[in-house]
Amino acid sequence: MTQEMESFAILLVDDSQVDVDLTILALSRINFNQPVQIARDGAETLEIVEKWEQGGPTPKLILLDIKLPKVSGLEVLKVLKNSEITKFIPVVMLTSSNNDSDIRTAYEYGANSYITKPVDFDKFMILTKAICDYWIGLNVRPEVLG
Repeated sequence: MTQEMESFAILLVDDSQVDVDLTILALSRINFNQPVQIARDGAETLEIVEKWEQGGPTPKLILLDIKLPKVSGLEVLKVLKNSEITKFIPVVMLTSSNNDSDIRTAYEYGANSYITKPVDFDKFMILTKAICDYWIGLNVRPEVLG
C-alpha cells in the first residue's frame, strides 16, 4: 500500500523534530496504535490536502502547529476549513504560542480547539490522551459525501 493510499488517524503538522518525537512517544505511551502521518511544514501539508481532494483518505484529526516554515499554520487552517473535503475534519491547534492574536485568528479561521503545548512531558501525555479520547474516540462528525 502506498503512502498516498494509506489511511491515517492523525495528521501531525509540526516542524520541530523534538515536538514530533515527543508527540509520537506520548501516543505510544497511551497505547494509541492508529497510524499517524507527519508533515514538516505548511507547504507539505497543502500538498497532502490536494491528495485528499483527489480522493485520498482523510484523517480523523489534524494536530496543527502555528509557526511553520513556508506556509503558516494559520494559512493552512484557512485552506482546510474552506475546502469541502476537509472542513469537517477537527483541527486542534497544538502550539507553543499563547499570543492572543494567534488564538483569535485560529478561531476566526475555524479551529476546533487551541491548546498551548505543556512543557512537562507527563502533562503533555495527559493532554495527548484527552485529545485522542475526545476527538477520535467520542467526537462524531459528518462524513463528506463524494
